[in-house]
Amino acid sequence: MQSTESEALAPHKGWTLALSSVGVFMAALDALVVTTALPVLRTSLSANVGDLEWTINAYVLTFACLLLPAAALADRFGRRRAFAAGLVIFAAASALAALAPSVGVLIAARAGEGLGAAVIMPISLTLISDAFPVEKRGAAIGMWGAVSGFAVAIGPVIGGAVVDGLSWHWIFWFNVPIGVVAGLLSLLRLTESYGPRQPLDLYGLALACAGFFLLAWGLVRVSSVGWANSQVVVSLIAGAVVVAVFLLVEGRRNQPMVRLDLFRNRAFNTASWVTFFMYAALFGALFLMSQFLQSGLGDSPLRAGLHLLAWTAVSMFIAPVVGPLADKYGNRPFMALGMALQAIGFGWVALAAKPGIGFSDVLGGLLVAGVGIGIVFPTVANGVMTSVGPDETGIASGTSATLRELGGVFGVAFTATVFAHAGNYTSHQTLITNFSHALGLCAGFSAAGIFVSLAYPPHRAPAQDPALAMQPAETAVPVAND
Repeated sequence: MQSTESEALAPHKGWTLALSSVGVFMAALDALVVTTALPVLRTSLSANVGDLEWTINAYVLTFACLLLPAAALADRFGRRRAFAAGLVIFAAASALAALAPSVGVLIAARAGEGLGAAVIMPISLTLISDAFPVEKRGAAIGMWGAVSGFAVAIGPVIGGAVVDGLSWHWIFWFNVPIGVVAGLLSLLRLTESYGPRQPLDLYGLALACAGFFLLAWGLVRVSSVGWANSQVVVSLIAGAVVVAVFLLVEGRRNQPMVRLDLFRNRAFNTASWVTFFMYAALFGALFLMSQFLQSGLGDSPLRAGLHLLAWTAVSMFIAPVVGPLADKYGNRPFMALGMALQAIGFGWVALAAKPGIGFSDVLGGLLVAGVGIGIVFPTVANGVMTSVGPDETGIASGTSATLRELGGVFGVAFTATVFAHAGNYTSHQTLITNFSHALGLCAGFSAAGIFVSLAYPPHRAPAQDPALAMQPAETAVPVAND
């Protein structure tokens, strides 16, 4: 009887992996699909460089600020319900983005998509961690990473094809039926699970959002008014002060929104900061590459998307292979190797970028960078999820993902600051020179990630699942396999 009940309550591995992957695919795709449409959005909605930054940063910043409260709500009210709600919210915000008559409405809709993604992304990883035993978790996360890699790969192509064949509005319409159907299937097919019922830290949430917004606002304004402008200086100083107050308050709370003690965990801390630098480089490069290909090399949106496929598609083939290898040999060597390859690839493209070049001159660098992304992505996710016990996977995933998305915000803001110039869109020489300098900064972010990754603990033989390790050996309940 006990065995039957255990099987009934056990998560269905196939449905869990499939629906979690659909959710992460949709969220990752929409973070990237808009990049190919940036030049079209600039002309269609009369947007400037700052507006283009916010079409990305509104999504990413909302995502970063709400990841932790979303994870806490999911732990309290049920991860299945929260995951389904996130999918529906994402679909509704995508519909608003598709109908946006102005860049302001589009930015607001992108923030709504960020809210949905903040629910979807960390819970998808937690659902997988709950469904798979520790010895199979790396392979499952590798598949999850492969789906994310596929979204990264296909996003620019879909964006380019839709913009060329239909209009930019349709890059958002496609999310609507997928989100609704996946949400309904999640309610029907996933097993409900809960985490620790922590009180909501609304004060901490307000401080975190205010601090991160002020920092992002100041960095985005640099591209328009310069570093010495009072708006920039006041915003950056105020943001730093508010974030410092947030960390001080969280360190003194009994049940904080951010578990600062997690950063005393060497494996968690290292993997999270590697993720920060990986995304700073990745999102900064994504912001730049489509504009370089279309405005610098004369590609159409579809051709730019196909050219970006050479960079992004490689990761979806690498990630599922690296996941099991990381289980066997450890995460550290793969983190360092992946970040090194990403740094080399971006540096290659930055040095090769000159007026009159063809795509073949930068192809090799894009391929090398793509391999690096595919190696790093599943290993940092595996590093975070295996560094904590099963009761902490939700908060660990949310905390690490917050750092990851903030890395994306600051990567876009810093690279756009270097890239922005009054003559960018009228002079190929100016655009390509500034692109080269900005992409060199992305290579620098990646290089910083190499040194951080070396602090990750050395590999040890796989340990027993922490949930079972707490029980005497003779009373441990075997985990039923599907």
